[in-house]
Amino acid sequence: MKIAIACENDMVAQHFGHCSTFNIFDVNDGKIVENKLIDNPGHKPGFLPVYLNDMGVQVIISGGMGQGAVEICKQKDIKVITGVTGTVKEVIEQYIAGKLVSDGSVCNRHEHRNECRK
Repeated sequence: MKIAIACENDMVAQHFGHCSTFNIFDVNDGKIVENKLIDNPGHKPGFLPVYLNDMGVQVIISGGMGQGAVEICKQKDIKVITGVTGTVKEVIEQYIAGKLVSDGSVCNRHEHRNECRK
């Protein structure tokens, strides 16, 4: 399974589209088998979910995500987990342990960077 975490340095980014990087984890049998960091190729509405889907990502984790991106993820059968804070290391460990729960945070505007909460 491929999991993408939207990042700012070693922390989970609070807005999916405006993150600086994505940390992509390949997880098999509850263990991380590969991990790579890729730059965000740019925030264009509707682009990132398709881009990550084309890479084989099945789960996206972020602080918040716009409703349009959430809908595209649903169409692509990508699980979305939002409302997440903390370090990338803590968050991937929580996800693998089955302890990470989405709070459904959706961003309603593109003008902000730090207001992605319900």
